[in-house]
Amino acid sequence: MAINEETVKQVAKLAKLEIGEEDILTFTKEMDSIIEMVEQLEGLDTEGIEGTYHGLNEHNVWREDKAENGTDREDLFKNVKTHKDGYIEVPAMFDNGGSEA
Repeated sequence: MAINEETVKQVAKLAKLEIGEEDILTFTKEMDSIIEMVEQLEGLDTEGIEGTYHGLNEHNVWREDKAENGTDREDLFKNVKTHKDGYIEVPAMFDNGGSEA
């Protein structure tokens, strides 16, 4: 399938691209070479060849997801300056107009 200048103009119009007249010939040659390459690929015998979905052969390298006991709360609070009701107290980040201190 040969690509001509009218095809490039039509594709540009459909894609809402503004291509200057001086660039039409360049795009025509580039699109034509792309179509030629795809046509060559279509001619290859791929019977029995598994598809490639990713360029790298990767496997799961993550650890097994299993539950573990966490750190004891009392051990965590050893390095905390102030805490209340089981939570770490920190200075207010935003003043919302309240008078709490």
